[in-house]
Amino acid sequence: MTDDTWGTIQQDLLKTVGQNNFKTWIEPVNFSELKDGVATFHVPTNFIGNYVSQNYGDLILHQMTQNGADVQRMQFKVGAKTPATRPAPAASMKKTSTAAGVAAASDSADMGMTGAPLDARFTFDSFVVGKPNELANAAARRVGEGGPVTFNPLFLYGGVGLGKTHLMHAIAWELQAQRPDLNVLYLSAEQFMYRFVQALRDRKMMDFKELFRSVDVLMVDDVQFIAGKDSTQEEFFHTFNALVDQNKQIIISADRAPGEIKDLEDRIKSRLQCGLVVDLHPTDYELRLGILQTKVDTYRAQYPELQLQDGVLEFLAHRISTNVRVLEGALTRLFAFASLVGREITMELTQDCLSDVLRASERKVSVEEIQRKVAEHYNIRLSDMIGPKRVRTFARPRQVAMYLCKKLTSRSLPEIGRRFGGRDHTTVMHGVRRIEELRTSDGQIAEDLELLRRTLEA
Repeated sequence: MTDDTWGTIQQDLLKTVGQNNFKTWIEPVNFSELKDGVATFHVPTNFIGNYVSQNYGDLILHQMTQNGADVQRMQFKVGAKTPATRPAPAASMKKTSTAAGVAAASDSADMGMTGAPLDARFTFDSFVVGKPNELANAAARRVGEGGPVTFNPLFLYGGVGLGKTHLMHAIAWELQAQRPDLNVLYLSAEQFMYRFVQALRDRKMMDFKELFRSVDVLMVDDVQFIAGKDSTQEEFFHTFNALVDQNKQIIISADRAPGEIKDLEDRIKSRLQCGLVVDLHPTDYELRLGILQTKVDTYRAQYPELQLQDGVLEFLAHRISTNVRVLEGALTRLFAFASLVGREITMELTQDCLSDVLRASERKVSVEEIQRKVAEHYNIRLSDMIGPKRVRTFARPRQVAMYLCKKLTSRSLPEIGRRFGGRDHTTVMHGVRRIEELRTSDGQIAEDLELLRRTLEA
């Protein structure tokens, strides 16, 4: 039996097991020799060898017999073998470039598992850069180049719909293009936990450890979901340390900073904070307008006849301010509706078509909600914060709450004062001014304000 015969057998196996199973399990297997009725194959890991033997062994033996090979059994050895030049199955060699693609480079199958699917829309070219996400974009592009590891891990965090997952996918696509020799694994924290539990159930923890420690770049999305899962956190911690010790790149995303993730072990928080931690700030008006203009350029090919009245994009960028996904979804609905009814996209049509979205985006934060959140944040009683006591423990949180009421609500200063135990509006003015001064000189106050604002606007 020759390498060419094995290539023919692989072609037949591809038709039988399907593209995904072939790429994950059959393609990494390299034929070595056939001696005394024993076919020897080289595989990257014991896990792959055991899995192929258990699940595809009979099928491979049948195909080898059909192709004239005198073989009674197979054996798998761990180790690299450069395959002889032979025509590889065309479908298996074709690089995935759709949303069904695997989050890895061409060697992803060699890891024994595939990552989560990548979205073809989420690339660096389609990521609109503005001041709120400038640093995050620059850091992600640096990692995407696949050069020497300069900061490890790269930790991206921010609220819903600000671009964390977009950047994670963009890094994976860029690494696939720039460094196809790297094993890149992208998955969610939930998938990491599921595979860990599955390995425990199947008593294959050594295979799990070997697989995750064999990657060159590990990308874990929404890491906050492992908080409170003690065993999963333990394994994540050891995987993290093993990869860092090998100078492998790690990229993590979450909805908040490492130190703010409740029920996450302190040692994991410490490890996550040792690299570059980047905040994707809420979008500003200019960035939202840029995103809408980019989307309109994309939709022009799909809806070439549609007319868009001046001022519509500016109106949407101003009114829908909290979530980019909602903003993009609103524009998609608007274009689809206008196309179906055959009308120009005017301000009137926009308000009629998006009435529910616009109403939802008008949600206003109440003074009572601000008071409650601030009291919880500083671990004081609400009655003490709005009460008459003037000790610093209560006075500073009170001023923070007044400042947020001024910035996040439309209430007047006298009305805000009345909600804080009947205080005069000059007291509110003094509190607001004091917090504005401290924002620039006290890093803790600035951090508290940002966290509270993000929580209130979520």
